[in-house]
Amino acid sequence: MPHQHRLLSKWNRVDSGELHLAPRRWQRWLSDTGSLTQKIEEHIAQKLEVRVLRDSRQTLNSDESRYFHFQPQRCRVREVLLCKGNTPLVIARSVIPASSILGGNQGLLRLGNKPLGAVLFAKKPNSSKRKVLREICYLSKRDPFWQHFQKLYPSLPSKLWARRTLYQLKGKPILVCEVFLPALLAT
Repeated sequence: MPHQHRLLSKWNRVDSGELHLAPRRWQRWLSDTGSLTQKIEEHIAQKLEVRVLRDSRQTLNSDESRYFHFQPQRCRVREVLLCKGNTPLVIARSVIPASSILGGNQGLLRLGNKPLGAVLFAKKPNSSKRKVLREICYLSKRDPFWQHFQKLYPSLPSKLWARRTLYQLKGKPILVCEVFLPALLAT
């Protein structure tokens, strides 16, 4: 197989037209550019609960490393469930390079059960008109990403839509992936 070593990704930019393949009911969630936490809280008319599944230092995988110019980096990876009471609505994975935690971003080390969106969208930066890189993906049981999340959350449905966004916090990159669970539409 000549393409065996080539980096392959099922992730597609939102503006690539892939968004239109998603069911209409998911399109607004996949394409929204604001705070997902705020959008969900408005949708469910209550505060979200954040349940931390894992928060540890790791080495980037090859697919995620492309967002950081393929430089091998140690990162903090934080995986959480965003819940309405006992009902999980979203699984979120944040990849925060060690260099992004320096200086004024050290508060990222003390998030606890606070949503990352509260920090990312706390203030409108001067560059708020700057376009962010956002991609979407349809995950199934064959995807390593789905398999990873299924280990953390065993009742994961077999097919899901997800998005990931490369944000800048005080000029430092943070990659956030959000996997939408069917309960979100049922609320």
